[in-house]
Amino acid sequence: MTIMALIELRSVSKRFGPVRALTDISLIVEPGEVHCLLGDNGAGKSTLIKILSGFHAPSSGAILVGGEPHQFGSPRDAQAAGIATVYQDAGSVPLMSVTSNFFLGNELTKGRGLFTRVDRKRSDEIALGELQKLGITRVRDGSQLVGTLSGGERQSLAIARALHFGARVLILDEPTSALGVKEAGVVLRLMDQARARGVGIVFITHNAHHALSIGDRFTVLIQGEVAAQFLRGQKSREEVLNLMAGGEELESLGLELEQFAAAVDAR
Repeated sequence: MTIMALIELRSVSKRFGPVRALTDISLIVEPGEVHCLLGDNGAGKSTLIKILSGFHAPSSGAILVGGEPHQFGSPRDAQAAGIATVYQDAGSVPLMSVTSNFFLGNELTKGRGLFTRVDRKRSDEIALGELQKLGITRVRDGSQLVGTLSGGERQSLAIARALHFGARVLILDEPTSALGVKEAGVVLRLMDQARARGVGIVFITHNAHHALSIGDRFTVLIQGEVAAQFLRGQKSREEVLNLMAGGEELESLGLELEQFAAAVDAR
């Protein structure tokens, strides 16, 4: 039985004037899997995120959602297609409450006409309930300011919000990079729970350890091109780190340095 990919990129390239940021990128995200997008700074991860989330249109190539071609004119188009992006800062407003952040732009109301108002009680129940489903029990008051939450809790809130509003694909941009070991573990556990619900996850990271602990499928980018694609268990941590560092280039550089040192010694 063939599983239909939630989202697929086919030979996607992106140019900014004369600069080619991405070249012929192809990848798939299937239901209930974590696809790790690995690469160092400048590898093209950010550009690819912006294409997936509707901020940029590809210069060439195709985006398929559920097997059907899609053109995203804006982030709203990507969201309508079930693609939600959670950025490193979780996109939260620190001086607003947990519940206000959860429903930002989608407020629940009651009453009619001039008497319409936000249904705070129902909103609190839903927001806190969704967090509890993900195992986040320390947040017990919907009026608590988001600025008082830990980094892991902010990421949890953003993920819970995306799932509640129907995301089928979660794009997580470096969600563990600024977190301690314990909080990073919380975020990885949330990703596992989302995967168990059949959600497809694109996990952007430069942390090979985190990627290998949670990932099912892997794509390594170097200078806007696919350097390697593989499944869980097909590469060791050392091999992945070598790929991310541009393994062949490093080996070539090492050989050149050895030759230079030999030449110096011969003088």
